Amino acid sequence: MSTFAEGAELAPVSTLPDAHIAPTEELRRQPKRKGGIGMTIVLTLVALLWISPLVLLVITALRPLSDFVANGPLAWPQEWTLQNFADAWGVGNFATTYRNSAFLLILKVPLGVLISAMLAFALAKLRLRFGTVIMFAVFLGLTIPIYITIVPVFVLLRSFGAVDSVPGLVGPYLAFGIPFEVLVLQSFFRQLPDELIEAAKMDGAGPWRIFFTLVLPLSTPALVTVFILDAVATWNEFLFALILLSSDAHKTIPVGLLNFQGQFANNNTGLAAGILIAVVPILIAYIFLQRWIVGGLTAGATKG
Repeated sequence: MSTFAEGAELAPVSTLPDAHIAPTEELRRQPKRKGGIGMTIVLTLVALLWISPLVLLVITALRPLSDFVANGPLAWPQEWTLQNFADAWGVGNFATTYRNSAFLLILKVPLGVLISAMLAFALAKLRLRFGTVIMFAVFLGLTIPIYITIVPVFVLLRSFGAVDSVPGLVGPYLAFGIPFEVLVLQSFFRQLPDELIEAAKMDGAGPWRIFFTLVLPLSTPALVTVFILDAVATWNEFLFALILLSSDAHKTIPVGLLNFQGQFANNNTGLAAGILIAVVPILIAYIFLQRWIVGGLTAGATKG
């Protein structure tokens, strides 16, 4: 039996009461909450405060030393010059120190990232008998201050004849760099779906093939992150290089910057120019790889 009376007609849709249903796109375009002009001003001031040392460094590098001494470090320069950079290249012996630092960068950083990635993958995805003990032993390296290891490392390297040798720095650099890299990488590897690894095992792939053909390609953001952070730490390391390297032919960039400090006078403008010369490669790397760095550091923060 029909629920409508015979002859009854349905009312046109246009005459029905308005029943507005928000479409999906309209829901997605809901206005975002704004922090207001106050928050904008605060963030602007913080940004200016954060970048002010770099601005001061650039201004100091572009002014003559006489102007710096006469007017003070915070005064606006009365003269400008590029001669500081030419002088700094010779005083800092950058032709040699750049070569030594680049050698350490090329040799140590890829090796450290590879070792850390293999160890992090084993701790995150493989069933190890003493995996927890190994993990805590590795992370214990993060708690050891570098200063208390200077004498033991020096004695050890001297027994191997590796003092005053650029390759001799690779071992200590690896020892202090691997724990942090493993911490970042194993956190990222834990987020990789176990189903992918199980499927690769069912296809006959072993741990080495899974690691090199599956895990590493999927871990590019984290690998780039630890690569850049390790490169910065290696490029800027000062204490080990100062203690273990004595001859000018083997010094790295941070140790070479000491040439600008004399017993009775300091070449502040030359030092500022030398610092800018030293940090240029790192700044370029950050500019082009910053999105990888942020993505790699935040990848292991949430699940899903």
